[in-house]
Amino acid sequence: MLKIKAFFPIAVLIVCILGFGWTALNIRGDQIRDFDRIITASVQGWETPSLTIVMKLFTTIGGGLPLILLMITVMVILHTFLGHRKELIFLAVVMLGSTLINWGLKTLFHRVRPDIHRLIEVAGYSFPSGHSMAAFSFYGALAYLIWSHIPSLLGRSSVIILSSLFIFVIGTSRIYLGVHYPSDVIGGYFVSGCWLILTIMLYDKYMGRRA
Repeated sequence: MLKIKAFFPIAVLIVCILGFGWTALNIRGDQIRDFDRIITASVQGWETPSLTIVMKLFTTIGGGLPLILLMITVMVILHTFLGHRKELIFLAVVMLGSTLINWGLKTLFHRVRPDIHRLIEVAGYSFPSGHSMAAFSFYGALAYLIWSHIPSLLGRSSVIILSSLFIFVIGTSRIYLGVHYPSDVIGGYFVSGCWLILTIMLYDKYMGRRA
């Protein structure tokens, strides 16, 4: 059982590395272009005034100042009310690393954003999606931190489902609003998965944190 538990994060890390590598190597290929076109057309086909408001809300809380404020709030709670200084450091490292990795990869790949049917205007390069990376890193790290403080299987399952829902909808909102290709979002998920798993493994090993 212990061997399976130890192997699981390594297996997830390998899958994320391979997934990001494949996506990165093929972002200018015909298969990715066809995939992006089909998925984008499907997602943007859902467009309604009400759904646009919802998607703008999720994209707002997925990055920028709102996410920074949310992260600070969580860090204050961890430090002031729970006294979890190690967890505070873990969350800060995850988010800082995610931001720097995203900046570096966008600078490296120089992928231009979609320019058809944009519902909002955003500057900068496209691959990988910064909102997707930030959402995966923050809500994934938060789910990991909350996990050990919830004893019941139902409670733990609810945390995973809720965090996954936020990550999925924030990523989808970027496609819906026309500012990212689906492959940008998927690439962001994969690279954040790599980073989050690595930081969790290091945190467990050197700071004695056990879920």
